[in-house]
Amino acid sequence: MVENYSSDYDIKCQLDTCETYPTITDSERGEIFCGRCGLVLVQNMIDTSHESSGYTQEDFMKLSRTGPATSLTMHDKGLSTVIGTNNDSTGKALSGKTKYEFNRLRTWDQRSKSRKTATLSKAFTLMNGMKTKLGIPDNVVETAAYIYRKAVNAKLTRGRTTVSLVSASLYAACRENNIPRTLDDIAVAGNVERRILSRDLRTIIKKIGLNLNQYDTTSFISKISNNMNLKEKTKRDAFEILKRCEKELITAGKHPVAQAAASLYVSCVMNGEKISQKKFSVESGISDVTIRNRTVLIKKTLKLIE
Repeated sequence: MVENYSSDYDIKCQLDTCETYPTITDSERGEIFCGRCGLVLVQNMIDTSHESSGYTQEDFMKLSRTGPATSLTMHDKGLSTVIGTNNDSTGKALSGKTKYEFNRLRTWDQRSKSRKTATLSKAFTLMNGMKTKLGIPDNVVETAAYIYRKAVNAKLTRGRTTVSLVSASLYAACRENNIPRTLDDIAVAGNVERRILSRDLRTIIKKIGLNLNQYDTTSFISKISNNMNLKEKTKRDAFEILKRCEKELITAGKHPVAQAAASLYVSCVMNGEKISQKKFSVESGISDVTIRNRTVLIKKTLKLIE
């Protein structure tokens, strides 16, 4: 199966005409080639998957060939070497002298790790904690870890806190995968100021060259309606209202969350659900004044309610 470029190999074709074309990863052949001219850029890639299809721990230990797949969310990508317990291969306890030597080896193994390794370990621990708070899928966290590693390689950590860079990377990954999380949500989960988060996000976008698409407003309609337990008909009518607003070109330049909240409020009024604008404001994080202004514009343009 041929997949789009998503591996850790950061390589591009050197031809000028191929700069804007993505690279393609062929997992079966173990190759990465240019998406335009077909030039093979990387070959004999390491197979990082495992062949275990068992459903118990015993089956996994019997069938696994290489163990679990590598992950960018680990500071060592899951490839570190750990000095085990004080037992030999047969299970017998080591002698006192040998045990002392292995304890010293463990100590020096811990001390010999670079500062970058300790920083990555701390950063990915924070990232996994924010993932749990925000309910973000694993593939998005993998993308965020890749963006953060590129920021570290670009030496963007100087003068910036680890929390703000991790939060900015996580927000950029959510934007790339269209996961509806606002800057305020990320700032609260990471306990970082929104101003600092916005500043570091702009720096990452500029230095790394990210091209982030705008959020799909319909995803915010689903998120807000599910959190407020609204009726399914109300949600579908809100989708229809938003679609008509886009045809009338009144969504350009407007905040997507505010537009989603206003569409849901109008839909609630039409379907007889008595929910105040203040509740929509608290749930969406948008001021009730903004929601009121968007609501008035929708009513006036679409002529829904006099």
